[in-house]
Amino acid sequence: MISRLSGELVEKKPDILVVKVSGIFYEVLMPKAVMKAVDSEYKQGDIIELVTYHYFHMETAKAVPVLIGFQNTVEKEFFEKFISVSGIGPKAACRALSEPFSVTAGAIDCGDTVFLKKLPGIGERKAAEIVARLKGKVGKYGLIKDEYVGSIETHEDIRNEAVEILLQLQYKKTEAQDMVSRAFKRNPGVRSSEELLNEVYRDRAVGAV
Repeated sequence: MISRLSGELVEKKPDILVVKVSGIFYEVLMPKAVMKAVDSEYKQGDIIELVTYHYFHMETAKAVPVLIGFQNTVEKEFFEKFISVSGIGPKAACRALSEPFSVTAGAIDCGDTVFLKKLPGIGERKAAEIVARLKGKVGKYGLIKDEYVGSIETHEDIRNEAVEILLQLQYKKTEAQDMVSRAFKRNPGVRSSEELLNEVYRDRAVGAV
């Protein structure tokens, strides 16, 4: 089995890297989240080293070898945890893992099916299965430093903007900060102040019942 590749990055496709190793060209399928990080760091002609998950995709009367690439063994471990959920194969996981691994792991650990069902190919039922299978088992992957997260709006920016909007709606600052903190804890995978304020509303609605 091929566990690592180190060679020249010769081509980038939307979800595949082509790596030249000793005159042999390998196609490596990349999870979307990993591809975003690699795309921001490496360019054509660079030397790249990937940890790989090697398996055989079964087709009619034949088995096709497939390599899936990661930046390190921790990312690969999280991927292997993710595909341990019934009905999620390696290729489906590559599509589904479109958000930073740390954010996805945090959502699983918090039981946040609202976030998970928004991942490509993951509906409500599958999101519930992921939580049932993996909650409490993926906490360490929430510590992964996803380098490209800085290219999108940061969690601190989102929280501050949400607080400012609540202040405009006549809430006191301490009250607004507490509401935002509770909502963020409920759904750490929010990607905008609008999503966070929706969580604030849902949290208050539940509290009012």
